[in-house]
Amino acid sequence: MITLVLGGARSGKSAVAERLAARADRPVTYVATTHVGEDSDLAERVARHRERRPPSWRTEEAGSDLPSLLKRLDGLVLLDALGGWVGAAEDMDVDAAGLCEALRERSGDTLVVSEEVGLGVHPSTEAGRAFRDALGSLNQAVAAVADEVLFVLAGRVLRLEDISDTDGGHL
Repeated sequence: MITLVLGGARSGKSAVAERLAARADRPVTYVATTHVGEDSDLAERVARHRERRPPSWRTEEAGSDLPSLLKRLDGLVLLDALGGWVGAAEDMDVDAAGLCEALRERSGDTLVVSEEVGLGVHPSTEAGRAFRDALGSLNQAVAAVADEVLFVLAGRVLRLEDISDTDGGHL
């Protein structure tokens, strides 16, 4: 089962994914994609995320080869978040097809957290627009292989429907 959990900044998407993983009542591997560096605000946010997670959860830090890491992991995986992976990639060029293949082929359920970037202010820089476009395309690719897509807004969850699965495509 692949579940994509989308949401904007501070929407509660990671907390929702963590609650879903905790409900599974089995071992969880948390895959972190964000590298803090010297950003003190980000370091504080990452620390709060760590404090929320049960100490029994194993943490793996993802590098550029996220698909290979996912294929090696068994059991329930919580991947948080795709934006960190895209942002760390050279020219924001990630292997979306490889990620989707790894998600489909891995043994175990996967909760994938990602930032919804299409609802905010139009980025004022070329790098910002490139990030928005790359992550938006990646979100669509992962949503296409996901069994369930959730959208988190103000800590509340909406299940998103795939219109291609409806009867005859009529609204």
